[in-house]
Amino acid sequence: MNDSELISVLSRRGIRPTQQRIAVYKYLLTHPEHPSADTIYRALVEEYPVFSRTTIYNSLGALIEAGLVRQVNICADEQRFDATVTDHGHFFCKECGKVYDFGFDSPAMVSRLCPRGFIKEQGDVFFTGICKHCYSF
Repeated sequence: MNDSELISVLSRRGIRPTQQRIAVYKYLLTHPEHPSADTIYRALVEEYPVFSRTTIYNSLGALIEAGLVRQVNICADEQRFDATVTDHGHFFCKECGKVYDFGFDSPAMVSRLCPRGFIKEQGDVFFTGICKHCYSF
């Protein structure tokens, strides 16, 4: 997405499209490895030296509230962020620390996992283990 498309997406969701929010959202869209807020800060501070960690957290909060970003709580020691807000699963590699997306048959899985009579608003499916890049056969 170019900047004008990002501005349009943010505006349609009721978010004022500030330089900070555009930069953070663009970073998440182009870096699908589920970065932490600190990773985003370190990546953007060189181009935007006026950005602070607080700016990054505030921007992430606004994007989450608007439903454009989801918080991924797989790692006990840090929160990660994902611009893919449709239902999907995550695999966390304990060796390299990377988080990988995987798809699933959402309606069938939800009907099997969500208790009957309950209404699902958001679901998080994740596995931890060792990824195929770190595992030696």
